[in-house]
Amino acid sequence: MSGNKPLVTIVIPFYNDPFVTEAIESALGQTYQPLEIIVVNDGSDREAERLLPYAGRVHVLGKSNGGTATALNHGFRYASGEYVAWLSSDDRFLPRKVECQLRDMRARGLSISHTAFEVIDEQGRREKEPVKMTFASMADFYRTFLNANPVNGCTVMIKKSLFERLEGFRETYRYTHDYDFWVRSFMAGFSLGYLDEPLTEYRRHSAMGTMRHQKAIEREFKALVKEYRPRIQGLLNALEPIIR
Repeated sequence: MSGNKPLVTIVIPFYNDPFVTEAIESALGQTYQPLEIIVVNDGSDREAERLLPYAGRVHVLGKSNGGTATALNHGFRYASGEYVAWLSSDDRFLPRKVECQLRDMRARGLSISHTAFEVIDEQGRREKEPVKMTFASMADFYRTFLNANPVNGCTVMIKKSLFERLEGFRETYRYTHDYDFWVRSFMAGFSLGYLDEPLTEYRRHSAMGTMRHQKAIEREFKALVKEYRPRIQGLLNALEPIIR
């Protein structure tokens, strides 16, 4: 803790990813302090040597391979920060990411929030315009969860107390653990706040998990939507009179 500034922990799950140095550099380049950076090596059998130059500046935790949910849970549990942020090893934070998002969350009393983001290619070049949300109401936003996951995980910041209250990511969902956590958050009464400012660079490339595991992701997502549809619809029904 520095004065009244809370410690923020950035957790970077890492598995055989050559882009990890760019992710780490973007975390180290944040304008906000105090900051803790944890890289979780999820059983990598290559590229791990890229972590060596950062000894003393980031914490590296090792574990056997189990997937992103297990790596995030491992890192968040060891995090010392009051707030935790997830950065995929192939993405990058813009320098004011933590500073701007944390300020917004504290001003609005949020326990979880997400932001707009830029899209970059393998060479780090930006594609088109930033991806921004355009929902007229929170009900419209929550309705999207009946058919899709509208939240980019690497734009999310969470109070660690909320992570602990919800007992982390459900590891049985290897690819859709993020969707599951977002739904459990707002169903527990924690609004998913949104900051309409692109603060993360999300990289699209041929080796990314959403490309390689597309069919498995679709199967998991259908199962989760089937599980949550009645509860989400119930929330929407409750919100309608308030909106009117």
